[in-house]
Amino acid sequence: MTREPLPDATGPTPSAPKGGLDTATLDLPGWKHIYSGKVRDLYVPVDRSITERIGQECVLVVASDRISAYDHVLASEIPDKGRILTQLSLWWFEQLGVAHHVLASTVDGGVPAAVEGRAMICKKLDMFPVECIARGYLTGSGLVEYRASGTVCSIPLPGGLVDGSRLDEAIFTPSAKAEVGEHDENITFDAVVETVGEDIASRLRELTLEIYTKAEAIARGRGIILADTKVEFGLDVATGVITLGDEVLTPDSSRFWDAATYQPGKAQPSYDKQYVRDWLTSAASGWDKSSDLAPPALPADVVTRTRSRYVEAYEKLTGRTFA
Repeated sequence: MTREPLPDATGPTPSAPKGGLDTATLDLPGWKHIYSGKVRDLYVPVDRSITERIGQECVLVVASDRISAYDHVLASEIPDKGRILTQLSLWWFEQLGVAHHVLASTVDGGVPAAVEGRAMICKKLDMFPVECIARGYLTGSGLVEYRASGTVCSIPLPGGLVDGSRLDEAIFTPSAKAEVGEHDENITFDAVVETVGEDIASRLRELTLEIYTKAEAIARGRGIILADTKVEFGLDVATGVITLGDEVLTPDSSRFWDAATYQPGKAQPSYDKQYVRDWLTSAASGWDKSSDLAPPALPADVVTRTRSRYVEAYEKLTGRTFA
């Protein structure tokens, strides 16, 4: 799963690959670009009237069409990916019933016309340095640890589980945020307590599992299995409320599987960048992921099929047609 924090304006800003719409260099009147992550670009208001109109400190979060894999931001982009991620996140924020960071998402609400559909004006949160991950199924890095020790993030699991096994109860398996280009590191709940304190750690775990449980039921009703998801939280300093930030329940932050083809014991086809990963690790790419070399550009058919999977996930979950 992609990790995409909402950081402060400090630290280096990774350069964004050039593509159809370079969301890192747009001239957005009244806004100043301060940061580029793997997928998103952040802008802050430099026009006082914007802050006055919104009524509080805010940040413009713009989702690009960039795509990352194996800790590299690729030179190729996936058309409409930023719009899909933004629109799907907005839909989920409406479903979840938890405090979130979105203040506006339309031109009427203050979003610049140049990025409408792929941008949100959000509360400026004091983000917690923890990736909050809920797993309802065993796969990925959790499966690797389980095969070695019978645990995931030091949580003991029953024996005999296989790739794709559904867990009796969803588990909270946090990770430490990594810099762009670095690997996230799975950590224990005790490590979260040491980082943010016991009360906040317990609340982060409670909220994460609450969001997963509700979203898993919604997705299942639409023929999709939510295997796991990553969410991020920050403190709304004005209210003292722990608030859901970043994106939520998108193919970049979650594993979505087709319930009709689900079969434990093997890797499941995912509604995400699976085509990208498969091609990059195939002989056709000529790329060695263990090398220091940047990945090659993606073939047109891989781009097309990847976009189709994102669109399909959006349409199956929301019941809307992506235009």
